[in-house]
Amino acid sequence: MTNRRNIRLPKSKGIETATVYTPNECLKKIKHIVLQENNRLIVEEFITIQNMREKFEEADVSVPNKIVMFGPPGTGKTLTAFYLAHRLELPLIVVRLDAIIHSHLGETGSNIRKIFEYAKLAPCVLFLDEFDAIARARDSIDEVKEMARVVNTLLQCLDEFQGDSTFIAATNLEEELDHAVWRRFDTRMTYGLPGKAELGLFLAKLIGDSTDDQALIEQATEFLEGCSFADIEQIILKAKRKMIIEDSVMSYDKIVDGHTAYNPRSSRREAEALYA
Repeated sequence: MTNRRNIRLPKSKGIETATVYTPNECLKKIKHIVLQENNRLIVEEFITIQNMREKFEEADVSVPNKIVMFGPPGTGKTLTAFYLAHRLELPLIVVRLDAIIHSHLGETGSNIRKIFEYAKLAPCVLFLDEFDAIARARDSIDEVKEMARVVNTLLQCLDEFQGDSTFIAATNLEEELDHAVWRRFDTRMTYGLPGKAELGLFLAKLIGDSTDDQALIEQATEFLEGCSFADIEQIILKAKRKMIIEDSVMSYDKIVDGHTAYNPRSSRREAEALYA
């Protein structure tokens, strides 16, 4: 295996093009993760295959290494990337769009190629959020064809992506991705707002250390249905802060107050309208 110490992350105009998280740092991020059942099965199969690489190669069956995730914000796409990196015991490389997208002709494509070259040489989970920023359909691009050239570079990088690394892309705007980009991914994961089962598990993880009242968790599950995981995390955080200030215990009223204070914009109806 390549010695990672001899490989440096590429820079763009002196700025690091990505942030690196070790597997242990990834573990700290995922202590409350709840995967929806269909995505849990996809992830488990993906990990199983990675651990059986030699058998697949002997059978001349390709090993999946490119995942695209799509769905509403706050539904767990980024956390899944952290989870996969931890389970695969690889560093997570989170690409910085502000660093790789450049106004100068050709710079963006060059930066994309450099970050993919890094992932080829240094085994990792390479994660690119807001993927539509560089993978938008070429027939919808008006910007002097520069972004169309970026998509062409991206396609080449995806075709050449080999080795022990995994590439994960996430987007809230999957309909705007170039069709040729879609075809390069061997694994697709669809995300939606959590149902009652996922909500109950998530709330139990978030407030389980504050209460052993199952009735409270069930009541909160009913009340928060239609919120995203990210919204719920912020609502419960506000409730916990109030609990500490008042030196009291978690209660339904505190959760309602947290919801009012945070005022989540997302709702099941809005998300279904966007992603129907």
